[in-house]
Amino acid sequence: MNKTELVAAVAAKTGQTKKAAEESIAATLQVITGELAEGGTVQLIGFGTFAVKNRAARTTRNPRTGEPIQLPALKAPAFKAGKALKDAVRD
Repeated sequence: MNKTELVAAVAAKTGQTKKAAEESIAATLQVITGELAEGGTVQLIGFGTFAVKNRAARTTRNPRTGEPIQLPALKAPAFKAGKALKDAVRD
């Protein structure tokens, strides 16, 4: 499912227009992104938790040359599925 299909499905499920559904989805994603950018988490009970994970600096190898490359530490977005979502997918 891509964004257009998601907008259509939300519009059909809620009775909103596609434009209103698209604005709602965009606002939700902006709020989640903003919270993660500030280092916070977004927990949706039963669905899952969006959080920021810290990855340590590490040394890896360039696959072409075999030379070692130093990768810096970074922050990466992460999602942990909630129990209800896991159960729904398993069935």
